Amino acid sequence: MISINNLSVEFSARPLFSDVSLVINKNDKIGLAGKNGAGKSTLLKILAGFQQPTAGSVSKPSDVRIGYLPQQMNVSDTTTLMEEARKAFGSMLEYKEELARVTEELSQREDYDSEDYHRLIERMEFLNERMSIEGVENMDAEIERTLVGLGFSRDDLSRPTGEFSGGWRMRIELAKILLRMPDVLLLDEPTNHLDIESIQWLEQFLQQRAKAVVLVSHDRAFLDNVTKRTVEISCGKIYDYKVNYSHFVELRKERVEQQLRAWQNQQKEIEEIKDFIERFRYKPTKSNQVQSRIKQLEKIVPIEVDEVDTSRLHLKFPPAPRSGDFPLIVENVGKSYGNHLVFENAEFTLRRGDKVAFVGKNGEGKSTLIKCIMNEIPFTGNLKLGHNVKIGYFAQNQAQMLDEELTVFDTIDRVATGDIRTKIRDILGAFMFGGEDIDKKVKVLSGGEKTRLAMIKLLLQPVNFLILDEPTNHLDLKTKDILKEAILAFEGTVVVVSHDREFLSGLVDKVYEFGGGKVKENLGGIWEFLEKKKISKLSDLELARRQDEKELEPSEKSTLRLSDQSPAEASKEEKKLSYAEQKEREKILKRSEKRVKLCEDKIATLETKLGELEERLSNGESDSELLKEYEETRLSLENEMNEWENAQEEFETLKS
Repeated sequence: MISINNLSVEFSARPLFSDVSLVINKNDKIGLAGKNGAGKSTLLKILAGFQQPTAGSVSKPSDVRIGYLPQQMNVSDTTTLMEEARKAFGSMLEYKEELARVTEELSQREDYDSEDYHRLIERMEFLNERMSIEGVENMDAEIERTLVGLGFSRDDLSRPTGEFSGGWRMRIELAKILLRMPDVLLLDEPTNHLDIESIQWLEQFLQQRAKAVVLVSHDRAFLDNVTKRTVEISCGKIYDYKVNYSHFVELRKERVEQQLRAWQNQQKEIEEIKDFIERFRYKPTKSNQVQSRIKQLEKIVPIEVDEVDTSRLHLKFPPAPRSGDFPLIVENVGKSYGNHLVFENAEFTLRRGDKVAFVGKNGEGKSTLIKCIMNEIPFTGNLKLGHNVKIGYFAQNQAQMLDEELTVFDTIDRVATGDIRTKIRDILGAFMFGGEDIDKKVKVLSGGEKTRLAMIKLLLQPVNFLILDEPTNHLDLKTKDILKEAILAFEGTVVVVSHDREFLSGLVDKVYEFGGGKVKENLGGIWEFLEKKKISKLSDLELARRQDEKELEPSEKSTLRLSDQSPAEASKEEKKLSYAEQKEREKILKRSEKRVKLCEDKIATLETKLGELEERLSNGESDSELLKEYEETRLSLENEMNEWENAQEEFETLKS
């Protein structure tokens, strides 16, 4: 479908890759691998047509549609979320408008046998066929399904896009690209702005509905679940593997070992040739042989060994004083911003050595609770730090706290102690600061580079309680392995906010879920938690089954009475019924939950409006229209509160 032929790219006369050839087939699911700076994003830009190669070509059929999501983009629009998403169907909306015009014209014509009339009929048939193929009639339903899958609520659909943060704007652009259903999806770090649930939804979409996909990601689980082919860019070359990322890592290790053996043999051969030349350079009887060896040496093509796997570099936190047995006790802690409740009644205790994860959708309070722990914001309830607790805190804005006048090397040299000072260059290299980069001043670094530097600085400080808020956002897969290994070896207490399942796997032994204003404790690792989440969605099955039984005749009911069957038969029948009714019963609970959320959002809006009206009245405004509006708003709020109570009661009943 897309053919890359002898592609070469140079930056400032430095080759990024040379003579690269690759074919992307229909329905390929490809993950691009390689260290940062290898050229993965550049290759995506060339495929998308946003950058031209130094040499070579990209061939593709003229009717192939490409959807490209870069890591960063400037988005500017003044529409609502729904209107912006509809832009994905731009050509189809034009067809719809044209069809309306053609239909209207046909209804007014009576020259049924004319050539012009038949042309209109043919055009109407074409438009109807195109719209049927593209599913325009289900457009709004598809938009809603996609936006909700990516984490938006249905109440967000009417909100202006200007109200959303940069991360949510990237989700909007991703939704538009997915809705266009292109023949080839080019995605550069699509999970950077998604939470775990949205990542899982995107995985399912790419597996089941997308055509060809080429993606760059530092989320190993996401790569493994989506891709079936891995293309590595290394030392300016392409290595193509028909396997997912984890299997590729094993094969790559074998390849590097073979390269290393070949390189060692070549070095041995070169040394022997040089030794011969030096020994017999000045002997006339050996001059022909010496010249032959010199020519032989010139013809040798050096064997390149791919980048060394820096995950072998082991980092350990410096020794720190031992903390008390309970580094953190949270009692009835809550946080609200005005009328907006973030969470309430949070209660848990961390023991020394616990490693836990905070997970949940963006905006549910994970980072907010961390700020409460750090005493950066006021909150309700009690929060106690244990005896002798020394916190190492990595915030999402940690990069802003670096001294911008220091160099990269000096920044680390000032916090490094003991033997670690002899390994500063190795450590910086492991975190992608190589060559001249270490002499750069902090102020000229990119946001991602500053974040990585702040992470190194934290790794070298003696602490006994680590709090990490999205620590892996700007780290590649190998560097994440180094960080994970350091945290696993860390003897203190750890709290991690992350959506990276592979990073959390084997790292945490407890998961705290944030959502719906609550903080729920879940024992076990991240995969156990995700499995429980799937099971919890089935909690309403028995209630729905009983409801179905009420609608059956007495004779039919008797066939469902598990008490009249043997235990084995009953278990089998119960499982059969559960799976058969699973989808419908999930819908029941979802509808109820959405009803509660809708009420809460309406209440928040009405409370804000009522507050504004009260302020106007207190300032002396008292005309009849204002009083009427105030009374109507108050009654609406009262009615909505009653509606919310009923909806909440129904939801709790369904859940129990």
